[in-house]
Amino acid sequence: MGFMNWLENSFAPKMNAISRNVWVTSIKDTMLQILPFIFVGSIFCVGTIVETFVPLPFSFWTPFGWTMGLLSLFVSFFLPLNFCEHKRLRKTRLVAAGCGVSCFLISITPQVMIDGTVGFGSSALGAGGMFCAMLTGIFVCIVFNLFGKFTFFKEDSAIPDFVRQWFDALLPVTIVIFAMFFVVQVLGVNLYAVVVSIFMPLQTVLNTPWGMSLFWFITCFIYSMGISGWVLSPIQTPVQMATIALNLELIAAGTATPENLGIFNYTLMFVTYMWWGGIGSTMPLVIMMLFSKAKELKALGRACIAPAIFNINEPVVFGVIAWRPVMMIAMWLQGIIIPLFTYLGVKVLQIAPFNNIQFDLWYCPYPIGTWISTQSIAAVLFVIASFVVSGLIWYPFFKTYEKQCLADEAEAEAKKEAKAAKKAERLEAAEA
Repeated sequence: MGFMNWLENSFAPKMNAISRNVWVTSIKDTMLQILPFIFVGSIFCVGTIVETFVPLPFSFWTPFGWTMGLLSLFVSFFLPLNFCEHKRLRKTRLVAAGCGVSCFLISITPQVMIDGTVGFGSSALGAGGMFCAMLTGIFVCIVFNLFGKFTFFKEDSAIPDFVRQWFDALLPVTIVIFAMFFVVQVLGVNLYAVVVSIFMPLQTVLNTPWGMSLFWFITCFIYSMGISGWVLSPIQTPVQMATIALNLELIAAGTATPENLGIFNYTLMFVTYMWWGGIGSTMPLVIMMLFSKAKELKALGRACIAPAIFNINEPVVFGVIAWRPVMMIAMWLQGIIIPLFTYLGVKVLQIAPFNNIQFDLWYCPYPIGTWISTQSIAAVLFVIASFVVSGLIWYPFFKTYEKQCLADEAEAEAKKEAKAAKKAERLEAAEA
């Protein structure tokens, strides 16, 4: 009980405070805002399957390039914009966003490619440059925050507001652009390469079985306390995007193998294999609840099954798992065992294939998403096996919790009957 008290009274409040930090919130909001581009790009990526069977006069890779291929550019815009919104610097938020784009482009120095080719000659504009986009965006945020309340004019100045805003934005814009120009052009620093080299070890670690299982254990650990896994998005999303970019390059070059493909990518973890019903693989638990003898669990199972089909598991997490010690432990085990099981099947034994397209519609029901992302019967069979393993993990903990619920219901029913009996006795006494 001492450990649970520490989790509830010390750890959880601190984690919630971190999740509300302006920097974490700004990055989290940015990741949410680029999701529509990821989803639309995923649809076009699915369309490329058709190209392998039917010759088309166009290529779905073109709109894919204008969505998924520009993710880092979008990040460089949204991050300063969100930061200024949260810091109440609304007058300069759009200028800061534009400055973020310029700062990022200077850092990667893209070259316009030949006619007929989508985008620019730099893979950094896509998912591969997200770390760099975040770093340059943070630099822009710092500068604009320092000069957020600076003005060249007095309060009673007769100068129109739009002119004052224009002049006041000159100083932070000049500092940002000149600083980036000096570092990249004058000093010759390849900022993109520097950032990639700094974060590459993190990408490598999370693509190992131990790094992957540790990350998902931490995610399930905090989720079981009602803390959204989005608090880890500054770590998770850039690594996923970088892994996706590398995988797509290997697939396009025809050199992809289970050994050199990265497993820490969005489609494989959220759509293809790991989280049937949502993070923590809660679908087996919901099905058990549907057939539970406990009235409360049965009712919750009926309420949770529809969202669970589409991998939305907040109802079951907050209704059954969060702050219930027995169920929390089961979820922690899911965060360790299911990633290791997936790594074993995909990378070690190679009985389940990697996803061969990028399909990020996480709300697509399993195993439909598994089939779309792999076109493999072996993959479908493996995700069913993963479902069974997850169910075996949940079962003993669920039965223990069910007994507690049945005991509570029996106690409540006994109290209700005792209360009714006393009421009947009073009525009989009154009639006599």
